[in-house]
Amino acid sequence: METFESERAPLPRNMIENSMFEEEPDVVDLATESPSYPIDSDDVVYEPRSSRLLVRGLGENDLDEDEEDYESSARLLGMSFMNRSSNQRSAASSYTRQQHSGSCSKPSTKTMVAGGVVLVLVASMLMVFYFLLGCTFTTAGCQKPNSTMDSICPISTNGKLFPWAELRLPPSVQPVHYSISLHPNLTLMTFQGSVSILVQVLHETKNIVLHSSDMNIIKATFEGKEVHFLECKPWQQIAFKFPEDLKKGQYVLNINYTANLSSNFDGFYNSSYVDTNGIKRYLVLAATQFEPLAARKAFPCFDEPAFKSTFTIKMTRESKYISLSNMPKVKTTDLKNGLQEDEFEKSVKMSTYLVAFIVADFISVSNNVSKTTVSVYAVPDKKEEVQYALDTACKLLKFYNTFFVKHYPLSKLDLVAIPDFLAGAMENWGLITFRETTLLVGSNSSSIDKQLVTSVIAHELAHQWFGNLVTMRWWNDLWLNEGFATYMQYMSIETVFPSLDIDTEFLNVRFKALAKDALNSSHPLSTVVSTPEQVEEMFDSVSYEKGASILLMLNATLTDGEFPKGVIEYLQKYNLSNTESEDLWNSLSQVSKQNLSVSEMMNTWTVHKGFPLVTVKRSGTQVTLTQEHFLLNAENSTDDSSLWHIPLTYVTDKCSVLSSCKQLFHLKDKTATLNLPDQVKWLKFNFRSDGFYIVHYDEEGWKDLIDALKEDVNVLTCKDRAALINNIFALSRSGKVSFRQVLNLMDYMRNETETAPLTEALFQLGQIYRLLDKRSELNLASRMTSYIEDHFGSLMERESWDLETSVSKMTLRSALLEMACSLNIHNFCVVIDSWIPSDLMRTVFKVAAQTDEGWGKLLDVYKHSINDPEKRKTLEALASTQDVRKIIWILQKSLDGSEIQTQEFPLVMKTICKNFAGYLYAWDFVKENWDKITQKFPVGSFAIQSIIMSATSQFSTKTHLVEAQNFFTSLGTKGSQMRIVQEAIETIQLNMRWMENNLNTLQSWLLGLLRKVLINILMHFLMF
Repeated sequence: METFESERAPLPRNMIENSMFEEEPDVVDLATESPSYPIDSDDVVYEPRSSRLLVRGLGENDLDEDEEDYESSARLLGMSFMNRSSNQRSAASSYTRQQHSGSCSKPSTKTMVAGGVVLVLVASMLMVFYFLLGCTFTTAGCQKPNSTMDSICPISTNGKLFPWAELRLPPSVQPVHYSISLHPNLTLMTFQGSVSILVQVLHETKNIVLHSSDMNIIKATFEGKEVHFLECKPWQQIAFKFPEDLKKGQYVLNINYTANLSSNFDGFYNSSYVDTNGIKRYLVLAATQFEPLAARKAFPCFDEPAFKSTFTIKMTRESKYISLSNMPKVKTTDLKNGLQEDEFEKSVKMSTYLVAFIVADFISVSNNVSKTTVSVYAVPDKKEEVQYALDTACKLLKFYNTFFVKHYPLSKLDLVAIPDFLAGAMENWGLITFRETTLLVGSNSSSIDKQLVTSVIAHELAHQWFGNLVTMRWWNDLWLNEGFATYMQYMSIETVFPSLDIDTEFLNVRFKALAKDALNSSHPLSTVVSTPEQVEEMFDSVSYEKGASILLMLNATLTDGEFPKGVIEYLQKYNLSNTESEDLWNSLSQVSKQNLSVSEMMNTWTVHKGFPLVTVKRSGTQVTLTQEHFLLNAENSTDDSSLWHIPLTYVTDKCSVLSSCKQLFHLKDKTATLNLPDQVKWLKFNFRSDGFYIVHYDEEGWKDLIDALKEDVNVLTCKDRAALINNIFALSRSGKVSFRQVLNLMDYMRNETETAPLTEALFQLGQIYRLLDKRSELNLASRMTSYIEDHFGSLMERESWDLETSVSKMTLRSALLEMACSLNIHNFCVVIDSWIPSDLMRTVFKVAAQTDEGWGKLLDVYKHSINDPEKRKTLEALASTQDVRKIIWILQKSLDGSEIQTQEFPLVMKTICKNFAGYLYAWDFVKENWDKITQKFPVGSFAIQSIIMSATSQFSTKTHLVEAQNFFTSLGTKGSQMRIVQEAIETIQLNMRWMENNLNTLQSWLLGLLRKVLINILMHFLMF
């Protein structure tokens, strides 16, 4: 499955879009100010509480030393401290300290005895419930299974003892084949279903336990005889108990049921779309999304990756629709009342999460590749936007058939654009589903839009081998699916579509993975997964981007085509089976002829969380190398004993840019010595950043590299220059180098012209600017703007608004002009009424959205546009407004889905939180609507991860830290234990520490820079 990041394209990621406040706006009372744009008065019911004045979650007497800064920030937000009604103040009463009289009456002895008896009775009842039900008590009730009581069976819905007490199903019974019949009613939003499961009893047992969720089971039979079942709703399991042991052999279990079509984005759910007239069309589409744990919402099943089986599916539909499933359609039978039943071929052996079916009013185009019919489906209004996807899929399928040797095994491959779809795409075998944005390409789409679509198609097609043909045994090894598909998407595009400049994107992906994996809250690639929330959380940057990164490193280490040979061996050996990480390493070890144990080396990268920092100290021809676990916040580290087998690569001033220049040294121990054959001026380790580690040099080592770059930027490859920038900012954030050292390296940037290092520098500086901006350090933020203009202004001036075809140049232009527009540098940005290049739409639209008239026009464009890239860029512009009322409106409408698709809520949150005007309102909105948010998006899911990090990642004060901690602690089972919560808290702490350590440096440095600028201006005037 391809997760969908809202800033996926264009680069650079997280591009800063803040508008600089040069002066404080007038203070207004939002309760009386009338809206300046045409929305209904009922639309905005969300009013700021009295606690929303940047002093978050504190009572009136709890202001700390940051009070003055907060008041200044609140004035900038246009809020009045004075005009607060009494009922608004009462909203914060729960945070206000209560004054006590200091006296109380003494209870009598009789009262104390009676009270003691009551306490004993209550405690006894609680113990009975705890041990009998095996539950953990939370604010939401007894809902969470007690992980410490796995041996105690839970109670089923009818009060009887449930015969199984673990999240994972017992291995004694396995499915062989499912026959599934479904009839969705798109008017009533319900469906009827029946499933016949041929099961294999491997070990004698009295129970058959499988998954079922949110279903009304009408009848069940076993071997033709009606049987009753027990249900454990918290674990989404049902069980059939038998009086005698079932002997080894095969049996048939039949279940008839009904259910509602899901209103969320998983299971069997209903969808809708907006037509060319801006009318939202309901009752036209039902689709599935089963990964990771939602097949059980469509049919009772053994819903774990290892329970592979074959499937036969029948779908009843109205004649005006079509139906699709994994396999080709065998026949269509006419039924009563104008209904038809489609029957599909028996499937290949696969996991339940890969099953898929769709009922819709779609059009399609098709082509043949080898023995496979490739088709692309979309709503009728978008029939002109499917051709690029078809051509791309055909080219990539040919490439993968050749690369993997084993051809795609099915006779058809459908790619379907779903209007309402949360993930980027889903690799259902033979029926891949996509967001419209990640599959459709219109006449106005840019090369960057095509890069995104190509990347997602390449990712999902790679899954047809990695994930579908060979599947991880359990979700703890999800990286075997997602890491491989991510790596193959970049490798295949680099070969098949070299003009898309995918190398720069892959480099940014590796930087992103390093940033996440440098936190204590990270996790190993292969880690313990024991709850549904933990399964959801595995879909993160570590599984995807880190997984891809270590495969790149391994491929760069092996020689003579050993990597693809090992991959082919792996696919052939485990065809239609399940695997663990060790199986992949063993396959690669078998084909490798090097004096190297692939398994021994790569296990160090899958078992340990994080990655190493390699410190380099050179004395003449002797180089001392030391490795340690790199953490941005090493003070809270609990484990510093990890050692990696690092395939270190390096170049020197003798030869530094060609692949043949690369030297290899295996660092296995804590410290090792590298002896150079000759004297060199400098060394640069991690050639082209192909390795998943960062490098720190001693003072002389950094100076030599910086001097070399100032003399000639091309002495290193552009990837190596980008990596130096990325590494030194990370080292600064961890406290290992001073920020002055960072600035020394940045001095060379005036001579830089390549996309990768420039966009990385802009991204890093943008992060610092946002921290200063959110802290209301307006003077420092203004000076940072001057610094950016001084270093990048000449490049900004050279950019044009004309049509550009190079993806690399588009990426750079977009980064430069977005930075210029957001910081109002040189008035580069104006609203253009004429034609706008697609890659600059977002930049221009954001400028237009700052006026009431422009925002209103863009809202109209969003409502009526059917061009998906344009629609998404328009939405980002709408969310970048500085108008608080509009911010509140767009938050509400994107969550409830009435005006904006709910799937876009994470993007709306991310965009709003980049700007000073809305980030606190967005945070409050998350807190006050948490229950609604978690009803829309599963706890732990990628969407929830994005929402939490967007809302909190720019906090840098103790007040916000405490508030975030208190809020997440209050969630109980609704999210307090999520890994992303730990990441959010850790990020705030890192921001606080960085600001404390570097504010003085920034002040003195930026002041010196300002003096230089003023002197230059004065000298310029004196000359004339």
